[in-house]
Amino acid sequence: MANTELIKKLREDTGCGMMDCNKALKESADDYQKAIEWLRKKGLSSAAKKSTRVTAEGVVGIKNEGSVASIIEINSETDFVARNEKFQNFVNGCLMAGLTIKEENSEEFISKLKNFVCPKCNEKIEDLLVQNIATIGENLKIRRGKNISNDKGLIVSYVHSQVADGLGKIGVLVSLESEASKDKLSELGKGLAMHVAASKPEFLNESDVPAERLSKEKDIARELAKKSGKPENIIEKMVEGRIRKFYEETVFLNQLYILDNSKKISDILKDFEKETGKSVKINDYVLYVLGEGIEKQTVDFATEVASIAGGNN
Repeated sequence: MANTELIKKLREDTGCGMMDCNKALKESADDYQKAIEWLRKKGLSSAAKKSTRVTAEGVVGIKNEGSVASIIEINSETDFVARNEKFQNFVNGCLMAGLTIKEENSEEFISKLKNFVCPKCNEKIEDLLVQNIATIGENLKIRRGKNISNDKGLIVSYVHSQVADGLGKIGVLVSLESEASKDKLSELGKGLAMHVAASKPEFLNESDVPAERLSKEKDIARELAKKSGKPENIIEKMVEGRIRKFYEETVFLNQLYILDNSKKISDILKDFEKETGKSVKINDYVLYVLGEGIEKQTVDFATEVASIAGGNN
């Protein structure tokens, strides 16, 4: 390893990782300025400087082959990048790699994805990410991803606000288990996927609601009911009513179907079974909304222009 003090200084000055700084110094025979030049030529220095910028734009991408599908959110700083062909090609490469990563935990999925070696260029996706940051000129981040598989039915996908095929602002996967025809499952699944995009259920079944969350909802419902001044037996009924409402709002199977709000999702499945003579079950679903939960920076335009003008003085 190169001189540790030089590595530390180079890391602080460029924002690059320790291993990259060590390699730069080795390649430059511990010549500090040449090491900085080496990092800049590789695009690593400029990429590292961008790494602290907020990324809340970009795309949610889906690659669906019917029995296996991957969904990934890759963020950028501005919406313009989502229409950049180089960025889109990178996202599609990640999605193809995602089809091979049988990992449901998002953190583990991303870790394996970054270490995946692209067969075309023989480089890790993590290194390709850095190269894209350097050439596109914005910070990019592979935020989350998941792989789902289904060999007993069909996976159906839906992408809302598409900027390119399979890339948009909202991505949904719905996995259906059934012996019904693929055409019938595709038709059912498309409607269900659109429903998920619009209604954003938090849970598939009532049993999926964590006990702590349910307890909290009951406490809130009881406190609200007590304010009515009604007797305890009436209060309990009011609590039950509010919990039913909670399930209808958050549980996929309990929600009213957006394409026919006279029926719940569970009713739509029963109708499908009557029509086709085949049972159907929702195995899994995934919903990614671009930038969800990311605190976006708001910049006052006049202030930004003034700061630029000031910097040019």
